[in-house]
Amino acid sequence: MGFSVPWTAAIQMLVLALALHFTAGNSREPLIVLNNYEDNGIKVTCFSEGRFSDVQVLWTDSKGHNLTGSPITPTSNTDETSAKSSILLKSGSDNAISCNIIDNVLKTSTESTVVIADVFFPATSPWMTAFIVILLISIALVSAAIYKLKKNNETTAQAVSDKKAIEDETRLLKNELETEHQKSQQAIQEIQEKFEKAMAELDFRRARSNAVNITLDSDCKHPKLSLKDKNRVVSTAEKAGRDLIVVANEGFSEKKQYWEVEVGNKAEWELGVLTQNERKKLKNEKMEKPLEKEYWSLWLSEGQYHCSWKSDTITSEDKKCPVVGIFLDWEEGMISFYNVELMCPVVSITQEFQGNLYPFFNPGSDKQYLGIRPVSVPSPLTSL
Repeated sequence: MGFSVPWTAAIQMLVLALALHFTAGNSREPLIVLNNYEDNGIKVTCFSEGRFSDVQVLWTDSKGHNLTGSPITPTSNTDETSAKSSILLKSGSDNAISCNIIDNVLKTSTESTVVIADVFFPATSPWMTAFIVILLISIALVSAAIYKLKKNNETTAQAVSDKKAIEDETRLLKNELETEHQKSQQAIQEIQEKFEKAMAELDFRRARSNAVNITLDSDCKHPKLSLKDKNRVVSTAEKAGRDLIVVANEGFSEKKQYWEVEVGNKAEWELGVLTQNERKKLKNEKMEKPLEKEYWSLWLSEGQYHCSWKSDTITSEDKKCPVVGIFLDWEEGMISFYNVELMCPVVSITQEFQGNLYPFFNPGSDKQYLGIRPVSVPSPLTSL
């Protein structure tokens, strides 16, 4: 830590005064001057004026040990020749130094001594040392904190990046899983639909394997119905009614029977079975009254299917049903109606049957024939 300029001037004046004290009365004795502070020490210069042709300068400490100074630097002008040498003193060295000028020609020597107190040497303050240490520690801590913060930021950024990557991958896997789940559900649904369709078709084929021949009874029909070839019927009435029916000749009281009816694109019709008691009653009333009870049927009216034993409208997979298959399982107490073209059921009725059951038909009033269609069954299905 350096001294201020006033202090430097004061030191130089003090040294100068000491040198003058030692050299009073002899102008040829060397003059020792403190020049300035240099390299954490004090630079001291020794001057000697005189006419020298061969001069030597020796620096010694208080114990007479030689010190190394700068080489002699002779200077000259018109009147005289002088020489000087410098030495750098540092704190902790011998503070008392002497400058001895030796004239090798005249065999004479002159000497001056100066003592410099330790207080005049530049020194580092303990507080400055502590400050520097604290500063260095602080710089180290700040650097470590910055490094740690940087690493933490990098770690955090990497963690955020990894988290985002995991979330993106999770989202992608979830979407893929949902897609695969939808595909699997769709595949399962398609398989289930195919299975149900196959089972329905198998059930239809089993029912159809019990085909029987049906003929229409001309003595058991409404007066406004006209028969053709004992298997076709048409209405001559102007208005449709539930009483426009014709009953088959055949009655069934056991086993299984199946028959098919061509209804085409007729807007109204009714098909089913009735008991022997109901058949007798219709004959006694000359077929001019509608059915009251002991019958089970399916009819089409205003584009909707209806069942005699169900109050709700029946929903069919396809409203277009040009051929209706009727399967009577007397033993199981069930009558089923099928869409023959689709080979699927329309509705089934379960009831405990007694006595003979006779098929009956209502062709509606659209002047189009309703006919019983012969059924040809492949021989392998006869055992189903």
